[in-house]
Amino acid sequence: MKSIVIDVHTGRSEVVRDLTPECAKFAADIGGDGLLHVFVPHATAGIAVMELGARSDDDLLAALRDLLPADDRWRHAHGSRGHGRSHVMPAMIAPYATVPVLDGRLTLGTWQSIALVDLNVDNPDRQVRLSFLADPS
Repeated sequence: MKSIVIDVHTGRSEVVRDLTPECAKFAADIGGDGLLHVFVPHATAGIAVMELGARSDDDLLAALRDLLPADDRWRHAHGSRGHGRSHVMPAMIAPYATVPVLDGRLTLGTWQSIALVDLNVDNPDRQVRLSFLADPS
């Protein structure tokens, strides 16, 4: 297995950040067949495989705002208003995803991308671990 950590600046607003270029480069640099595992080691972020662009990322953020409002209902209540929702979000959008790789290329569907989903406006910098488990044959 080969693994790297990439630093991702998400800023101070809710964001869906495309990680596909970094993931594709990592897989291509290693080459061969295997599995790419993408993991964000933070309690308030997730990884999604979804269509990006065409405002789908905006739709996801809008849906999360509806499901997890940034208000005072959250018992986990430090940081910015509604911060507790950021700790609930990874139960809905897991902090990991695994994508098959064939001949050094991600086998995503036509409109699929790999994205970091981050609602935590208190933490502008994230790390994402990319791990490639190669086929031993």
